[in-house]
Amino acid sequence: MKKKIRGGSLIARALKDKGIEKVFTLSGGFCNPALEGFMECQMEVINCPHEQIAGHLADGHTRITRNPSVCLVGPEGFANAVPSMMEAWGERTPIIYITGSSSLKRKGAGGFKEINDVSIAAPLTKYSASITDGNRIREFVDKAYRIATNGYPGAVHLSLPVDIMFSSFPENTGLEERPFSHQAKPLAKAWPDPISISEILELACNSKKPVLIGGHGVWWSRSEKKLQEAGTILNIPIFNIPYHQKLLGEEAEAYMGLADIHQYPPSKFAFQDSDLVMIIGARLDNQMNFGNPPLFPNTTKLVCINGSHEEIELNRAADINLLCDPGVFLDIMTKLKKNNKWKLNRNWFDQNKNKKKEWVDKSLKDLSVETEEAKKNGGKIHPLQLALDVQEVMGENDWLVIDGGNTHFWSEIAINIAGANGKKLGGILHPGTFSMLGVGVSFAISAKNNHPNANVVLISGDGAFLSGGMSIEAAFNEKKPIVVVIDNNGGLASIGQQQERLFESKKRFATDFRDIPFHKIFEGFGGHGELVTKREELFPALKRAIQSGKTACVNVKSKGVISPIISAVTDKRDKASIE
Repeated sequence: MKKKIRGGSLIARALKDKGIEKVFTLSGGFCNPALEGFMECQMEVINCPHEQIAGHLADGHTRITRNPSVCLVGPEGFANAVPSMMEAWGERTPIIYITGSSSLKRKGAGGFKEINDVSIAAPLTKYSASITDGNRIREFVDKAYRIATNGYPGAVHLSLPVDIMFSSFPENTGLEERPFSHQAKPLAKAWPDPISISEILELACNSKKPVLIGGHGVWWSRSEKKLQEAGTILNIPIFNIPYHQKLLGEEAEAYMGLADIHQYPPSKFAFQDSDLVMIIGARLDNQMNFGNPPLFPNTTKLVCINGSHEEIELNRAADINLLCDPGVFLDIMTKLKKNNKWKLNRNWFDQNKNKKKEWVDKSLKDLSVETEEAKKNGGKIHPLQLALDVQEVMGENDWLVIDGGNTHFWSEIAINIAGANGKKLGGILHPGTFSMLGVGVSFAISAKNNHPNANVVLISGDGAFLSGGMSIEAAFNEKKPIVVVIDNNGGLASIGQQQERLFESKKRFATDFRDIPFHKIFEGFGGHGELVTKREELFPALKRAIQSGKTACVNVKSKGVISPIISAVTDKRDKASIE
């Protein structure tokens, strides 16, 4: 007699066959058979205090490792997990969401906790489906996994009705049909059309002022080192799409900064003077002004290289589109030098390096004046100074996570400045294209999970921490100590600053917080907490927090300074990196 297992165990085995190692969940009765299956398969399951946190932890883990993970939730938990799905969608993170859902045989009749999870997930995933036959569980998992990881990566969703979840099926069901093996297969790569690639290579070889802009597609194709090599060998300055996964360490010679004229003003010089911009693995969306002037002059040739047709469809504004895996394209570019077809000297490259140095020097000089003035008058620390000081205590293997509105913007600037002066970090994580508040703690825990011997420091705005800070319980529960630095300016600074400039009254409305003792919250959980009101208190407080070995909070009373990007939005509505 053939052994039978529950549908939940069957889906666990199907995911195990794909090499998936991590499952994030808030345990619920609808999902118990799947949890039993994960236990039998010896897959690590992390239980979280909220389903949104489970989704963000899966997102952070997958961004770091570039290996898909699972977020398992029940019907009502699915609704809680939707915000994490949106954040993952913006960064194209290949998470597999599994919903234990209401009974299939009574679908549409008002079953217990019935929710149309498939329709809700559809706009935020590449694929959303209900498994309607337990004998097809492996088939659905195989399809979902392939869609999630191939081409344009992204989250997928499978709904497993509770009657199928609990029913029994032969343990080898689905293996009698092709494919007989359900192990993960190599990803499909797009190779360039010879005529199209020849046209681009000719443009590149004749270019005097080329620019490379890397996006999320470079990260997911694991091609960031090839991007760095191409920039260094060919003397092409490299920029990073804002809000997306950081591709290169700021210390990399060819890396200049964000492709954002507000957070990194020298990019304006690069784009305005360029004759060729090659954007690899990214979209011409609002961050890239949809490919239009003034960000990219009409005299500049704009070329987009993407590894999937979905991305090309979003980049119709480009002069030339190329369907090609980012790594393949960068290999072809690099060979131009080896084949003696590349003649560009370092003049253009050095001009961009000099512009970067001028900006760094001026930024630090201006900040020094501000900081000295604050010291004399007892003023609060500038958020840029705070972000720079935090990096000062971090080592080259440590991970920095940033979260918030104004806090995010100033921290990005600080990362660029510190990197230009030789600062190296193990890695950087931050919210994606939707700039969602509250993901920082989950991302920091993900960094600590994957780099247990590194210090992980999160710089979070006070509003961002209020949005998702209770996820800190997961750090205590999982014994993954992180340090949270609260950029505490007393409210939603970026929103309040816009109100002051946009409202006729010039006043803020519904954006201020009371004086919240964030450090006391950590002490209450059993961690370490300190309050910092002056810059000179910050360094010793940070060191004590790191050395405590506990999940810790350094609550810093900071100055609410408007960031360049918020200033541009409110003053000029300048569509150069944000609408």
